[in-house]
Amino acid sequence: MPDFEGEDLLVCVACGTQFDVSYDHGLSKCKICEDPRQFIPASGQAWTSLRRERGRHKNEWKQDSHDDRIWSLYADPKLGIGERAILIKTSHGNVIWDLFAYLDDDLVKFIQHQGGVKAIVISHPHFYTTHLDWAATFKCPVFIHAADSEWLSRPDPGGYRRLINSVTQEIIPGVTAIQTGGHFPGSLVLHFDKHLFIADSIMTVQAAYAPHPRPQGMNTYSFLWSIPNMIPMDPTGIERIWNAVKDFDFEATHGLMLGMDIYGTDCKQRVLDSAQIQIKRMGYSSHALLKEKL
Repeated sequence: MPDFEGEDLLVCVACGTQFDVSYDHGLSKCKICEDPRQFIPASGQAWTSLRRERGRHKNEWKQDSHDDRIWSLYADPKLGIGERAILIKTSHGNVIWDLFAYLDDDLVKFIQHQGGVKAIVISHPHFYTTHLDWAATFKCPVFIHAADSEWLSRPDPGGYRRLINSVTQEIIPGVTAIQTGGHFPGSLVLHFDKHLFIADSIMTVQAAYAPHPRPQGMNTYSFLWSIPNMIPMDPTGIERIWNAVKDFDFEATHGLMLGMDIYGTDCKQRVLDSAQIQIKRMGYSSHALLKEKL
């Protein structure tokens, strides 16, 4: 197994966040789960460490059905929220989008066999998890938006973190991080070729998979301030997200969970349609975004 510096540090069972406190010392509260965008399970706050989880999980990977440069990475069973990471292979090196807490030796070997990692980019604080262990393992920088830096829970003596201080930042040639805000002030999406990696900055919904022709008024995405607690985003936040992504071309979106992949030349239109559907259903029938067209 990888020899992590944080092997014995405290990890929240509910969200996967790693803290700069040993498992033996413990904490009473997880600041991520105490925030209304997340939740404390009915069973109460529980803790573990990577060392304690060894042998309880296995990393898996799955190649995208439409583009062999894209791989979904995940842990089974999950530790934390259950999000996937995505390995994006480019001619300028590989990027990992988002992270989960549990990383094993098989996945490290797989990623190294694919060419290693030039950079990691994390959409928002719920997926910061064990990012310093990932960065140290692959000897690469990890990018987060500066607007969310208050949620960091470990110091970075190795100097792996890179704070994004702009609305867009090119990570490597052809791969661009875009600040959408909304869910968190610094929430990001990532653009590569004709793919938009959206995590839950733009949330893929069940209606997204309905066969064509789709019924009128059927959305593909929702815009939520809290995903698990279903607190909607305000119209200003929705409009900000659209304005952030509208100048980028994309024909596929990739959400936070395995299988949340939508393909088609109408993907961008479906983002706009979904934004307009939500704003209209919230009662803002004269909002400026309702007049927006591609």
